[in-house]
Amino acid sequence: MLRQVEGSKAVADAVAACKPQVICAYPISPQTHIVEGLSQLVKDGTLQGCEFINVESEFAAMSVAIGASATGARAYTATASQGLLYMVEAVYNASGLGLPIVMTVANRAIGGPINIWNDHSDSMSQRDSGWLQLYAENNQEAVDLHIQAFRIAEEMSIPVMVCMDGFILTHAYEQVDIPTTEEVSLFLPPFVPRQELNPQEPVSIGAMVGPESFMEVKYLAHQRMIDSLDKVQEVADDFEQQFGRKTGGLLRSYRTEGAETIVIALGSIIGTLKDVVDELQLDGNSIGLVGLTSFRPFPHDALRDALQHAKRVIILEKAFSTGTGGIVTQDVARAIEGMGIKDFTVIAGLGGRPITIASLRRYLEAAMVEQIQRLTFLDLEVETIDIELEKERSLR
Repeated sequence: MLRQVEGSKAVADAVAACKPQVICAYPISPQTHIVEGLSQLVKDGTLQGCEFINVESEFAAMSVAIGASATGARAYTATASQGLLYMVEAVYNASGLGLPIVMTVANRAIGGPINIWNDHSDSMSQRDSGWLQLYAENNQEAVDLHIQAFRIAEEMSIPVMVCMDGFILTHAYEQVDIPTTEEVSLFLPPFVPRQELNPQEPVSIGAMVGPESFMEVKYLAHQRMIDSLDKVQEVADDFEQQFGRKTGGLLRSYRTEGAETIVIALGSIIGTLKDVVDELQLDGNSIGLVGLTSFRPFPHDALRDALQHAKRVIILEKAFSTGTGGIVTQDVARAIEGMGIKDFTVIAGLGGRPITIASLRRYLEAAMVEQIQRLTFLDLEVETIDIELEKERSLR
């Protein structure tokens, strides 16, 4: 059903259509509207057979989700920023136990200093946690990815984060086609857990594992993640066949045919980059775009195929590893190893800093002629930085 709706409400309705049996909720901006929407659907009886649990913290939210999933319930929660960090111990436990929990991460910067606006610092910090991470370009894709996420999680027995840009998507109103519960039921079968705690047949889960087996356990988790690459694409293809929309999957190329320069990005900035690519191509520039949907597992082979004719890539990132540089860049560098492709990283939008078409165009034009540094910060106030660095050096 096509509706003009806030992104958070659209996601809440999509999650409800997946018929979760347990929702664990703790508020933190900018995801709060999602769980508020779900609480109303439970209260008014629209979402039946679901226990909505108000918990005392984000750590408790993930802990309750783990308990619910381990007993065979379809479990869901949502968080952002410091909330995700607060639940980290349990986040690792969920993946270590192979529990198919789905969680929305409404991407928001991590303090300090405190900042409530959007970048990808929170979910990127959990890139090694054993969770799949899928990034939405727009609210339609956010809706579709949640529906796909439950199926991927339950078929692979791996938890999935669906990442959508905080405020930019969560609080934006636009037209979204939200499938009905009946339509989703044809796509998403009832949850059949691989493991289920049963008082009649008691077992222990999450037991201590010693050095003699720990490496094998971790390798199996790695292999399940690698095997999920095919499943992510398969589920996206099935979704397109049923709903008629091409959404999800590993990555999508935009105007890359014969392009010598290709921009790589995740999330809502892809829409702006499409406009910039259109402008640059009209001016005769050989440039295209690859939007990553799956960050974990990382689609190395699919990216190599998408970049086979490129001479250079520009990775636009909304997070970075302090003291090293780009996070996505590290995976891209592995993917293009031996291809003779030069890579440049542009860090942009940290803490919600606006990313304008004018700034993007200026930096991409410089990158196309390789007149920027390998690591660049978009619209960095260099004079302010120089003053502060000089002050620090004088104090030392």
